[in-house]
Amino acid sequence: MAETLRRVGIVGGVRTPFCRSNTFYADLSNLDLMTAALNGLVDKYRLKGAHIDEVVGGAVVTHSKDYNLAREAVLGTKLAPSTPGVTLQQACGTSLQAASMIAAKIATGEIDCGIAAGSDTTSDAPIVFSKKFSTRLVQLPQQKTAMDRLRVFKGFSPRELAPQPPNVAEPRTGLTMGQHCELMAREWKVTREAQDRFAFESHKKGAEAYRSGYMDDLIVPTAGVFRDNNLREDMSLDKLATLKTAFDKSDKGTLTAANSTPMTDGAACVLLASEEWAAKRGLAIQSFLTYSQSAANNFVAGEGLLMAPTIAVSKILDRAHLTLQDFDFYEIHEAFAAQVLATLKAWEDPAYCRTYLGKDHPLGAIDRAKLNVKGSSLAFGHPFAATGARVLGNLSKLLADNGGRGLISICTAGGMGVAAILESATRAEARAAA
Repeated sequence: MAETLRRVGIVGGVRTPFCRSNTFYADLSNLDLMTAALNGLVDKYRLKGAHIDEVVGGAVVTHSKDYNLAREAVLGTKLAPSTPGVTLQQACGTSLQAASMIAAKIATGEIDCGIAAGSDTTSDAPIVFSKKFSTRLVQLPQQKTAMDRLRVFKGFSPRELAPQPPNVAEPRTGLTMGQHCELMAREWKVTREAQDRFAFESHKKGAEAYRSGYMDDLIVPTAGVFRDNNLREDMSLDKLATLKTAFDKSDKGTLTAANSTPMTDGAACVLLASEEWAAKRGLAIQSFLTYSQSAANNFVAGEGLLMAPTIAVSKILDRAHLTLQDFDFYEIHEAFAAQVLATLKAWEDPAYCRTYLGKDHPLGAIDRAKLNVKGSSLAFGHPFAATGARVLGNLSKLLADNGGRGLISICTAGGMGVAAILESATRAEARAAA
């Protein structure tokens, strides 16, 4: 272990195009998508045959056969087979949490390099039988005689064969994420008009990112797809206003299919390394991952399912001795427009900051011109476990191009949030020289 902590560099990231579920990636698995993203990273940074100390990543919607997803993905790439794979899951924060774990090991000298990855496809969601029929199937191989096997099916009903689709509701509340976000929108008085405007801006910024060529080295063409198919350059506010609400069908509902992220398939990954390892391979450091933070709240008691990032950000600011205004770029994952807008309001609210963040004063407002400047999840889509790596790779590139410091905030299912702070390599060098 290193006697002093080392700086953790981000070399860069790539991702597949993100596609709405059951469209262009309908026949691909989580393994296929993660492998494609990893191979794209290998090609971009000349890693063919290279040993990477650790690949950490996972997926949220998985089959039981994917218990070793990260390792199997590594074995399907051009990386050295000596590269270990670690599979984890923290809902939508999975790949950012993976980067945090890798960074800690690099900082302490346990490893020199690692890849954080995430993949998700709801096109290939596992469909299971009822518990009763599943139990029969488990018991069947244990029987010794044909008569014993027949007895396993005593009392069988065809109803047991009805497939059980994946349940997207929170187990503790029975409410979907969209239903929870409707409650947040109501509590924070986030209007339908404000949500639609936010979604409109995300698509416009995302479209411009493609038009300008900014996305060219971030995207790995996959299965004949070169661009996210959720992105709408022709989106209009008038059209958005005509859409029906998606989760609350009453006149109180505000969330629609357009101001919420769609079910999405895709994968993303990011290469992290010590400065010494990157230098030996002739790779430039784009930025440094300086702080990361995970937090959770009591959403079951009504604290807001997607409000935990407010806590994670508050904690990370304290550790970094920074204010909310000390950033050149903000990347707040757009699970729903209402979630981002509620988060911004909460940071400005004295009562919320006092009660839930333990602050004497609110964290305050941010400059909205610095928020998600290249578009985000509402425009590109949201393959759950891949979003953290997408955001991390994007912010690192932004900092490499522009300098400065950036803040990441990602909400997750289960009332959790993950945050991170990045600093451009040029800023870090200037600060070290001062």
